[in-house]
Amino acid sequence: MPAFLASLPAPLLAALERDWLHLARPDQLPPCPAAPWTTWAVIGGRGCGKTRTGAEWVSALALGDPAFTERAVGRIALVGETLADVREVMVEGPSGLLSLPPRGPRPRWSPARRRLEWENGAVALAFSAEEPDSLRGPQFGAAWCDEIAKWRAPEAAYDMLLFGLRLGARPRNLVTTTPRPIPLIRRLMADPRTVVSRARTADNAGNLAPAFLEEVVGRYAGTRLGRQELDGELIEDRADALWTRAALEAGRRERAPPLARIVVAVDPPASSGARADACGIVAAGSDGGRAYVLADATLRRATPQAWASAALALYRRLEADSLVVEVNQGGEMVGAVLAEIDASVPVTPVRATRGKYLRAEPVSVLYAQGRVHHVGAHPALEDEMCDFGPDGLSSGASPDRLDALVWAVTHLLLRPGPEPRIRRL
Repeated sequence: MPAFLASLPAPLLAALERDWLHLARPDQLPPCPAAPWTTWAVIGGRGCGKTRTGAEWVSALALGDPAFTERAVGRIALVGETLADVREVMVEGPSGLLSLPPRGPRPRWSPARRRLEWENGAVALAFSAEEPDSLRGPQFGAAWCDEIAKWRAPEAAYDMLLFGLRLGARPRNLVTTTPRPIPLIRRLMADPRTVVSRARTADNAGNLAPAFLEEVVGRYAGTRLGRQELDGELIEDRADALWTRAALEAGRRERAPPLARIVVAVDPPASSGARADACGIVAAGSDGGRAYVLADATLRRATPQAWASAALALYRRLEADSLVVEVNQGGEMVGAVLAEIDASVPVTPVRATRGKYLRAEPVSVLYAQGRVHHVGAHPALEDEMCDFGPDGLSSGASPDRLDALVWAVTHLLLRPGPEPRIRRL
């Protein structure tokens, strides 16, 4: 490929460097124009290239690029949170419509008229989501809605826009946004006529300042805010869950204090193989009055030897005091597998006599009292916690990570333990 590119004439190489089909990632290219979709939702993190995606799509529609549309679209709506956002981000911004590499004469922007006009007569009109009634009357063949999750009255503005999408054989809408768990986002993503593309901030790392990646991405990676704002995930709480993400964030710590006790809790699966539950493996420590969740090393579809080895490796790395192991399922087998690998490790067997919810409830109370903290981020574990209600997880799956956490915290704070020995992590 390098030799082929070197053989091309300089003007063609320069054109390739400006060609969006050549530069774009797959998530930045729209669905097939001939497919029966109505809305393209580009859901992504900050700085992942959403604005450039929207600007290139609008420009291609206006110019009638056959890779994007069957025919040129003459009237397009640009809708942002405010008119200032439309102008400063969607039109005049560094990735906006006026900053795209030129493919002929640039469109003319008339701020007073809130109007962008191309040489072929195609027009894009700017609207503020703060003024839903301004969308009454005008009609369009396409629309670009930016950061819809930030709009103050998203349902009202979006519904008014849809009434105006009535020109052409197949009017379409592009939504570019960092997600928030609002009804409109859920409605769009559940609509079978919506095609969803996802992107993370890290996907666009080559166009972002190294300091931003190091300081912001490094600091928030894995947290609720980071998963939403950087990874573009739709993070929701279950109304009847024992834990909330806000409470977990409030109790998060960057590091643990000197700890008196450390345990690794293991919730073994009842069987092995492709259909087996995960083996929950969670480490936590205590300074005497509070517990600190240190690691989640849970394994899926692992053999007994594999999960036992993972639990023992975590035990050694953290210099833990004991393995706390649930023995309801194959108690003798669990002890035998661990002893086969390292018989010197102390194992504390625990047996469940109550249901998972009843076991978890006292631990959730400790969180509410501010007595349990997560050191760093443990996204998969926290997802289970914030989705665990009276009837278990909403998916019906087994809460294996949560079970291991409950055993660890229960052992540290709700049961008497051995004399402490202070150690620093």
